Amino acid sequence: MNALRGQVGGEISVEMDAAPGIDLTKILAEMREQYESLAEKNRRDAEQWFFSKTEELNREVAINTEQLQSGKSEITELRRTIQSLEIDLQSQLSTKAALEGTLADTEARYGTQLAQLQGLITSVEEQLAELRCDMERQNHEYRVLLDVKCRLEQEIATYRRLLEGEDAQYVEG
Repeated sequence: MNALRGQVGGEISVEMDAAPGIDLTKILAEMREQYESLAEKNRRDAEQWFFSKTEELNREVAINTEQLQSGKSEITELRRTIQSLEIDLQSQLSTKAALEGTLADTEARYGTQLAQLQGLITSVEEQLAELRCDMERQNHEYRVLLDVKCRLEQEIATYRRLLEGEDAQYVEG
């Protein structure tokens, strides 16, 4: 080997000026510390964001829950009102039906009474017509009789005059 070395010729010497060695462990530790502090900061920011969003959601949930309870109460009250109105409607319909029945009975009763009264009126009108005819006939008979009476009184008066005239002739003569 020495011989080979000799043939190759010479010696090579390499010198390097190297800067002092970098402590990679220290650099990695610093980088790790930076990343850990950045991760911790990100974790705190994320935690803060999470808590703020959670608080905001809790407020919204509380508001929505209150609105939901209010809506449920309003729906319950409206249902009660509807039931009350339906009961009132049924009551009014029952009253209406009863009043219609009473009206029909009253109309029937008054219709019957009206028919009876109409029959009485017709009967009385017929009686009045008969009475009128009787009165006219009696009035006619009365006039005839009165006329006969007047004529008879005139005849009687004539006979008296005649008789008085004869008596006067017999008394004179």
